[in-house]
Amino acid sequence: MASPSAVPPAFARAVDALRAAAPRPEILLEEIAAPQKLAPYAFAISATVLRSGDEVAGGRLILLHDPAGHEAWQGNIRLVTLVTAELEDDLAGDPMLSAVAWTWLTDALDQHAAAYTAIGGTITQTTSTRFGELAGPAPTADLEVRASWTPTGDDLAAHLRGWCAMLASTAGLPPPGVAALGDRQRVG
Repeated sequence: MASPSAVPPAFARAVDALRAAAPRPEILLEEIAAPQKLAPYAFAISATVLRSGDEVAGGRLILLHDPAGHEAWQGNIRLVTLVTAELEDDLAGDPMLSAVAWTWLTDALDQHAAAYTAIGGTITQTTSTRFGELAGPAPTADLEVRASWTPTGDDLAAHLRGWCAMLASTAGLPPPGVAALGDRQRVG
């Protein structure tokens, strides 16, 4: 990455916007080292999602900036994410899960007015069963969302809020202010 004095204003504003956005309390954000070879300027955040005190999902959001622009990005700023989450047993075999998981991202961005273009990605469902020396816990299932998009507006905080909403959906969190059935917390 270039020296801090050479940071383009567009990148500095984007980083400031991502740092300023506050997620819901179940989502813990932390700045992490960004990949250095994807673009001249990069910034990254990791997220851990807690449900009833247990980590149930996590992810990374990477901001890339190339002042010269990038044809495939259709712009000069790109957001890239990887999100992983444990799946409930009843969701693991659902053939519609991939399509639904994709809408968790696009709907969350749309609901937070995070304008974008050139969006693309993959949804992967995996199940793991342990055998032999690794035998033990029951089979597990996971969901992985890999996606990237180009913001078309200046409000990068809206993109972080949308990304956090997608994380919450992926982790199975209820909407803010709503207690899940079985929660013993008082609401209101």
